Amino acid sequence: MKNVVLSIALLLFSFSLAYSYRINAKTVTNTYCTQTFPKYKPERYFVKIDSLVISRFFKTYPNLKKYKSDIQILYTKRDYNSIWLDDKGVIEFANLLYSKVNQLEEEGLLSRFAYKERTDLIFNKNAPNNLTTTETELLLSAMYIFYAKKVYKGIDIEKIKEMGWFLPTKNLSYATLLNSLLADPELLDKNEKQLFSQYYKLRTVLKKYRQIEQNGDWNLIVRDSSILEYKPGDNSQTIGQIRQRLAVTGDLEQDSKSNLYDEELMSGILNFKRRNGYKPDHIITSSLIQRMNIPIENYIKAIMVNMERCRWITPELTKAEEYIIINIPSFKLIYKRNGTTELESNVFVGGTMNETVIFSSNISHLIFSPYWNIPTSIVQSEIKTAMDRDKNYLADNDMEYNKGRVRQKPGPKNLLGKVKFMFPSASDIYLHDSPAKSLFDSEYRAYSHGCINVNKAQELAYLILKNDGDWPADRIKKAMDGGKETTCILKKKIPVHIGYFTTWVNDADEVSFFNDIYQRDDRLAELLFSDDTK
Repeated sequence: MKNVVLSIALLLFSFSLAYSYRINAKTVTNTYCTQTFPKYKPERYFVKIDSLVISRFFKTYPNLKKYKSDIQILYTKRDYNSIWLDDKGVIEFANLLYSKVNQLEEEGLLSRFAYKERTDLIFNKNAPNNLTTTETELLLSAMYIFYAKKVYKGIDIEKIKEMGWFLPTKNLSYATLLNSLLADPELLDKNEKQLFSQYYKLRTVLKKYRQIEQNGDWNLIVRDSSILEYKPGDNSQTIGQIRQRLAVTGDLEQDSKSNLYDEELMSGILNFKRRNGYKPDHIITSSLIQRMNIPIENYIKAIMVNMERCRWITPELTKAEEYIIINIPSFKLIYKRNGTTELESNVFVGGTMNETVIFSSNISHLIFSPYWNIPTSIVQSEIKTAMDRDKNYLADNDMEYNKGRVRQKPGPKNLLGKVKFMFPSASDIYLHDSPAKSLFDSEYRAYSHGCINVNKAQELAYLILKNDGDWPADRIKKAMDGGKETTCILKKKIPVHIGYFTTWVNDADEVSFFNDIYQRDDRLAELLFSDDTK
């Protein structure tokens, strides 16, 4: 009996030790885990996104509702997983994006994100943040769509077409763009796969001109009203003021403070005139001074407006092996091959009553010694009046009736010159030569009925056919001078883009400002700078 009692006592003691060990072990284990792994907070990092959550969000934030369909697609593409939050909180890319949104002026925009104050709470560690994780997630997605639309896409495509802009626009996938930005955040600063390279050149100029404005260097040039023009050798305080301006714009390397119109200033004047579409001479007219006195805020607005135009253009536009680009306000044609400018030529464009259309097409064939099939509108408004005054008008101008229409025969009087370049066009416009070469020296060249007269059209034809063995130079010359219409079908079509840029930066990074001949900048500025935060 005594042995039985002893055995029971030993057994109870063993159970007691085991229990004590389990309690101590559990305590040690829990202490270790608590010290090593921070407590997981699912209410902070886990975000449940679905269609219902998205709909509720836009009821709370109605001013963002215009982004709803784009955000819905964004999350559908990602299986409704969180974009902006991970187990550490808001991802670093969100901070970068937030910084870019707060610096939209650098992108030539004056827009403000709706509910910005709410978004600020996400990034202000010193402010109380009562946002839920779903609010944080969806506010950041809305901020991303806002930024992408403004910077990479621009104003609504229907409004673009209403303004007469028919160059190819790009298809922008916000989901694909976001993937590329997340993979390479540096693309936030420069992304030439999404934006036309001219955009970034203009952005650099915008920064320069804002700095000039901030420094107060854009001083008024005071002209003596009794002096109509200034020439080399003249001495005047006005000359000194012009010198200072040219140093500010970079047309002179420095300001010597001299009031004498010397050789150094002559060089600066030529630079200014060449950049801005003026006749390259040394005369400083009152109208030139008036142009220089345009307030710098007007130049800044022009840069911003043209940055917007760049947003509409697909970067692929200039990726072709060869292409032709015509800028209406500059009255210039540029022919590029393999990234190099092969030809630059002055052009005529349509006047204000016959504006040249802004669009893209492909040159399919050339016509040497062309007939000019005169449009009925020109016959009714001009030719018939001339015929009424002069019975021999048609014969004297090498014109004739053909199938009930008036046409001008090939030859030296033909207004199409020796060659025209044909491409599909709903407006029936094309590029062509002109016999009136002296007119191309004029500063203002918006006189045509809509077609584009090219000063160096013959040189352009030779360059286009340079590598075509079927059209050697002697055959081209014979076709141009033969007096018989001859068609040359191109083996490879050449893209031609007719655009409208009142501000442009060339390959040498020189900025030019051109007259807004069709008065389009103010209309675009009104749309671009309108308040869209409501």
